Amino acid sequence: MVDTTYRSDAPEIMDDFAMEGEILRDALDKISSINKLLGGNKVTIEGVKTLLKGVEKGTSISILDVGCGNGDMLRTLADFAAKEGYLFSLYGIDANAFTVRHAASLSAKYANISFHCEDIFQENLPRPHFDIILCTLTLHHFKDTEILNLLRFLYAHATLGIVINDLHRSKLAYYLFTALCYVFGLNSMSREDGLVSILRGFKRADLEQYTKALQIRKVSIKWKWAFRYQWIISSL
Repeated sequence: MVDTTYRSDAPEIMDDFAMEGEILRDALDKISSINKLLGGNKVTIEGVKTLLKGVEKGTSISILDVGCGNGDMLRTLADFAAKEGYLFSLYGIDANAFTVRHAASLSAKYANISFHCEDIFQENLPRPHFDIILCTLTLHHFKDTEILNLLRFLYAHATLGIVINDLHRSKLAYYLFTALCYVFGLNSMSREDGLVSILRGFKRADLEQYTKALQIRKVSIKWKWAFRYQWIISSL
């Protein structure tokens, strides 16, 4: 039986920022498809809606997605904004140049989305501040000390707040993902990284501990299907 008591610090193949090629492209797109199918995008959209309460729809809103992958979350937000009458300026950053180029190619028709190859730990951002900063399936890639340092930095640059959407570390999620690997025909890298990702995911106690260490009061932590935590940090 797999042990999910503590967060794993095992590396993921995808953590190699120099990686490129068809295997990576396939992994990024499959992760995006699974996330969308299981309602993962909805978790982030709901978080954005929460932070936008009281904001008039005609207001210009800037949103940064940290670790943007193939850009699917930003395209989903652009479609949401067009449907609901919001004016979003959307930015995606990722430390892998190949990933950024792939995201840009998939998003060519979206004039309000731009992508940038940046290492967030170098504290490089496309602009000084953003209204909302997103971390969708990104936070689990980092160790606890890195998470705290990253969130302190992001909190200082988000005028409305941060929406974190990440994995619930559980045995059931681990074994269900094993089955999904065969259903979706995931390549070996996606299978291995997916299982490691779950073991690097979070329990509620982890998020509560981070919140206490960061001394942030206005937060919301909710469990969401499928085995996700929605962690909203308000800057207001």
